[in-house]
Amino acid sequence: MSTARCLVDGRIADTVAATDRGFAYGDGLFETIACRDGRPLLLDHHFARLARGCARLGLPVPDPAMLENEILALATAEARCVVKLVLSRGAGGRGYRPADEVRPTRVIVRHEWPDHPHTHASRGISSILCATRLGTNARLAGIKHLNRLEQVLASMELGPDAQEGLMLDTHGHVIEGTRCNLFLVIAARLVTPALTDCGVAGVMRAVILEHAARLGMPADVRAVAAHELERAEELFLCNAIIGIWPVRRLVGLCEHLRAPGPITATLARSLRDAGDWPGGVT
Repeated sequence: MSTARCLVDGRIADTVAATDRGFAYGDGLFETIACRDGRPLLLDHHFARLARGCARLGLPVPDPAMLENEILALATAEARCVVKLVLSRGAGGRGYRPADEVRPTRVIVRHEWPDHPHTHASRGISSILCATRLGTNARLAGIKHLNRLEQVLASMELGPDAQEGLMLDTHGHVIEGTRCNLFLVIAARLVTPALTDCGVAGVMRAVILEHAARLGMPADVRAVAAHELERAEELFLCNAIIGIWPVRRLVGLCEHLRAPGPITATLARSLRDAGDWPGGVT
């Protein structure tokens, strides 16, 4: 197994400066990458989103080859692991306005693979509708910036009966889960919420839309009202680590149990066949 678990600017370390703007202001971005048999999955998608986030925040884009080498250095010889890449604007003085010269801090950390029950993917999970709302800001929508307090507060609402929570924006539209993107099946069409004003444009969300297009599956990216959750034939959540989790029950909203549906199953099978499924066989 790899001995190093954390690299800071390419060196083995586990600390950053107390004045780092990522720590002080959440001024930066991150990517959470599934690695299997020493190989990072969907790396092109992760790097593309990172580049979009850098453009949005005015950060220089790190060299992809350098990032890949550092990720591989941590993931090599691991059967499965999670590698988190954090890019901040770097150390700075007091005050919100950054210096004109940007010297980013680059942190790459290896984590153990999460011990989620296989039944989450095969049979589905229970979810709740969180009271915590997502604020809207089109400039930050879609990117994976370091400001995650809304998700922290929403995650604190989860109890023993729910494995994930769904989040609305301040206008009452369904956006995503606390750590996942959401898909619905309505009238046999795949639907995922538009992320125009808030939410994270997940890597697995993009991959699933690509698979749906290849399979000839009609898909809509649009605003989703909360009442549509109850009439959806299928619901599932996704991210780069879990793959797909069908939503079997919405606690307090839609209590009847629903089995994973055929469209969900077809997409999960397509991900596995293509090697895009991050976990083991379920």
